[in-house]
Amino acid sequence: MELPASGPKRIALLLLAVAYVLAGVGHFVAPEFYLAMMPDYLPWHLGLVYLSGVFEVVGGVAVLVPRVRSLAGWGLIALLVAVFPANLNMALHPEDFPDFEPWQLWARLPFQLVFIAWAWWATRPDDG
Repeated sequence: MELPASGPKRIALLLLAVAYVLAGVGHFVAPEFYLAMMPDYLPWHLGLVYLSGVFEVVGGVAVLVPRVRSLAGWGLIALLVAVFPANLNMALHPEDFPDFEPWQLWARLPFQLVFIAWAWWATRPDDG
C-alpha cells in the first residue's frame, strides 16, 4: 500500500480510511442508532444499515490501495450522497434524537459537503 508523498494528503487519506472503517463497523455494533435515522419511505431498513456499513468499511480500506484509490473515493462520495436523506431525516425529526439539539442536527448537513470534498481531494493522484 503506497501512500501519497505529501504530508497533508497522506494524513487526510489515513484519517479518511480510519474514519470510514470505524463508522462502518459502528453500523454492525450499534445498528439501532442508524435504524432511527432511516426515512420511513425507504424499505429494508436493517439491510440498508448493514449495506452502508459494508460500503463504508470497504471504501475505507480501498482508499489505501493505490490501484483502486480513485474509484474508492468516488464510491465514498456516492455513499455520502446516498445517505444524505437519512441525515436530513434526523434534522426533520429531532424528537427521535433527544441526545442532540435540533440545531446540531441541522448543522450536520453542510458537513456532508466537507466530507465529499475530503474524499475527493484525498483520493486524487499526487500532482508531482
